[in-house]
Amino acid sequence: MTSAPVPSAESTNDPNHWVLTFVCPDQPGIVHDVSGAIVAARGNISESQQFASVDTDRFFMRLQVQSSASRDEFETALAPVAEKFGMTWNVDTVGRPVRTLMLASTAAHCVNDLLFRQRAGHLPIDVPLILANHPDLGSLAEFYGVPFESQPVVDADTKAAFEQRVLDAVDEYDIELVVLARYMQILSPELCAALEGRAINIHHSFLPGFKGANPYRQAHARGVKLIGATAHFVTSDLDEGPIIEQNVVRVDHTQSPKQLVAIGQDEESRTLTQAVKWFAEKRVLLDGARTIIFK
Repeated sequence: MTSAPVPSAESTNDPNHWVLTFVCPDQPGIVHDVSGAIVAARGNISESQQFASVDTDRFFMRLQVQSSASRDEFETALAPVAEKFGMTWNVDTVGRPVRTLMLASTAAHCVNDLLFRQRAGHLPIDVPLILANHPDLGSLAEFYGVPFESQPVVDADTKAAFEQRVLDAVDEYDIELVVLARYMQILSPELCAALEGRAINIHHSFLPGFKGANPYRQAHARGVKLIGATAHFVTSDLDEGPIIEQNVVRVDHTQSPKQLVAIGQDEESRTLTQAVKWFAEKRVLLDGARTIIFK
């Protein structure tokens, strides 16, 4: 059950406009008690979305609430309800930029789209640093005024050094989200575990699934009719993490491999940016191997 959302988070940015997420075992009385606690905290619900999963028997809820109460007062009013129902819950300010670390290689399209939309005010993220294993995107980062570092990854030792820099940056900048913006390296199981639930990757999606070099040339050779992209959480199972967003576009025999690359890059950028936006707006909740998206 959902209700119609109000204007998007990036247009609100009111310090007393809260976004709340709850996950707990499904049971009677949750909405009643949550609503009562919000009223007690002088709150008015401006957006409400909920979902009960019959597969996992869990209840998911996302609310936006305007209140004259301070954050401490608001959390104090909600705490007994959260304890009663065994909730995993979070309170944040609507529209607060999420501290985001980008990982990149040589492809610019995803990095450019994310930074452009962030600068335009359409994407609530704050990017204190881009880390890359090639120097190619340094000038792009400079254009947007974002600090940029590159370290080569050519063997086990340099890979370990790069991943340690990622972990150091996560601590240094209090990073909430890591985006693999076409970072063309497989993360170690240890790094995947450290970033569980807060790292998003993007990759092309084809039928069939072409692996290795030049996937668009392979797709052209096989006469593929649909190409697209998938954004998902990073796990140690390569490209098997919970899916956040997918898009496809029809193509045909008249399009060259170069044209397929351009079309595919557009889909990758669009899909990754949407996934990052939903995550930053607290619209993505994990339900085992899949995601609940409150659009």
